[in-house]
Amino acid sequence: MIFKNFTLDPFQVDAVNSVEKDNSVVVSAATGTGKTLIADYVIDKYLKEHRRIIYTAPIKALSGQKYRDFKKEYGEENIGIMTGDVVINPDAPILIMTTEIYRNMLLAKDQIIDKVKYVIFDEIHYINDIERGTIWEESIIFSPDHIRFLCLSATIPNADDFAQWIQSIKKHTVDVVKYEKRAVPLEHSVFDKYIGITKIEEVIKDRGRKPKKKKTSKRDWAPPPDHIELISQIADKLPAIVFDFSRKDCEKRALELSRKKDYLDSAGRAKVVKLANELISPEYRSLESIMRLKQALSRGIAFHHAGLLPKAKELVELLFTDGIIKVLYATETFAVGINMPAKTVVFASLEKFDGANFRYINSKEYFQLAGRAGRRGIDTVGYSIAMVDRDFTDLEKVRQISLRDDIPIQSQFKLSFNSVLNLIKNHPPEEREFILRMNFDYYLQKAKGNQVRIMASYNNKVKLLKMMGYVFGEVLTEKGEFATKIYSEEILVTEIFCSDLYSQLSETDLNILVAAVIYEPRGKDYFTMKDTDRAYNRIMRTVSERSYISKNINKLHVKRMIRLIGDFSDGCEFKDLIDLCNLDEGDIIRLIRRVIDMLRQIRHATTDYELIDKMHACMEKLYRDVVKFEF
Repeated sequence: MIFKNFTLDPFQVDAVNSVEKDNSVVVSAATGTGKTLIADYVIDKYLKEHRRIIYTAPIKALSGQKYRDFKKEYGEENIGIMTGDVVINPDAPILIMTTEIYRNMLLAKDQIIDKVKYVIFDEIHYINDIERGTIWEESIIFSPDHIRFLCLSATIPNADDFAQWIQSIKKHTVDVVKYEKRAVPLEHSVFDKYIGITKIEEVIKDRGRKPKKKKTSKRDWAPPPDHIELISQIADKLPAIVFDFSRKDCEKRALELSRKKDYLDSAGRAKVVKLANELISPEYRSLESIMRLKQALSRGIAFHHAGLLPKAKELVELLFTDGIIKVLYATETFAVGINMPAKTVVFASLEKFDGANFRYINSKEYFQLAGRAGRRGIDTVGYSIAMVDRDFTDLEKVRQISLRDDIPIQSQFKLSFNSVLNLIKNHPPEEREFILRMNFDYYLQKAKGNQVRIMASYNNKVKLLKMMGYVFGEVLTEKGEFATKIYSEEILVTEIFCSDLYSQLSETDLNILVAAVIYEPRGKDYFTMKDTDRAYNRIMRTVSERSYISKNINKLHVKRMIRLIGDFSDGCEFKDLIDLCNLDEGDIIRLIRRVIDMLRQIRHATTDYELIDKMHACMEKLYRDVVKFEF
């Protein structure tokens, strides 16, 4: 079968046949095998039939990339995008959105959903995500019966269970298509400081033979593996992506390599300068991160992570696609759905910090990243090389990680106050328990014969909501209705804004307060506290009138946001924010955009015209400069 000048592989044909039968499909296939072509077929088919398709992505960066790609492919008039930050052409037949937005539209009974035929869930294994996995489950549970799903993922060992779960709750056929063979085979190696690039088994054997030196301190007797030496040894296997889970180390290593190697001629350097000048506005070219990036780029080397300015990331992605960049140091976000393979993938380490502890990545994470090695139609083999330190690395663990992707999809279902309120609003009592029993964990536990107490969590939340005045009998109060449209920190946000408290604060104060509610701290975050006392006392004096808010708002977060969000709300330039905290530029942008998203939710949640106007004014203070989305 030929589609878009490609001869489809048998697994792609199987998936297409399922689509033609009006079935849902779960595609479990190795990274780089061409799952996206199946999504293209669905879009092409239903676009011709004048039906609507929703493409959901796990991260906003991927939404933006898909928007750019689809515009070129299907025409700007046929593509829309809806994220928490931006809405463009929402009436388009092909809508790209984050999974959160799709789930929120389902709960809000948005009329757009009535016309949707197919929903494409890219990277469906994100259902395993502890923080956000519930979103994926609820997106499937609350989808109306007429919608079909295309679920795309790297290898899922329990794909049959997952498909059976969907089939059991949605009452239509769900086919499973599996394909583990890669178009470009992967060759797995490690880089050891003593014997260079080799198989992990050789390092394990060699370590057994090598007499150990007595340790005096952690690294005073043998240097760690040298990334520059490794890059020298794979000079014939470029381009390479070096995955490093530390943003700081990505930049540091890229600059170290740029002082030793130069992969560009004068024509290549001219392309870098031309594209950089097109994408990076003059006022941002003096930022330290941009200057560091340009220094590396001038040698055909780059770094890429979520802390960069959006336009800086786009610059790197375009230059990498054009073959200008020969060595790219990147964090794992570069591998999520972005179709930018290299000949070689290097792991600077197989350990990552997960927010609480350092741990080894699991096999699914390993293959998600390693799968970027090997370019279809260009390379006969893709190389995955992990840097190991035999004196400190758990070599047997490394061997197990690289054998196969054996992590099953697991349920992370947790019931939120928002979900409880929407259940009460949209479903009679007899339906609620039935819906709550639809989650994937309940299905798996029942299959094992285990007892599941799903109603206990629901009943506890209902009891609290009644005590706080969100529910009276079986009906939502005004506060309850408001909270159905707030999708995170719903109780605290409702307590602040579903009252007259907001009228006692300025737009800047409200922006600070919202930022304090949604800000998620990291261990080494720093914010200037200079000249914050007056604003802090004013805000807290007003907030203290409501005991729930006073008790539950993080007062340190309020103080931290006063200069960063307050100064930007009052008109300072974005580049001036860099000196007020130690957050990367991309993190500041993300925080401000999340504030805007929450302000938009509040605006949609209320019928109070004064509050609607005030939220609009709050957003206007923030939606400017580089915070504005550009596609």
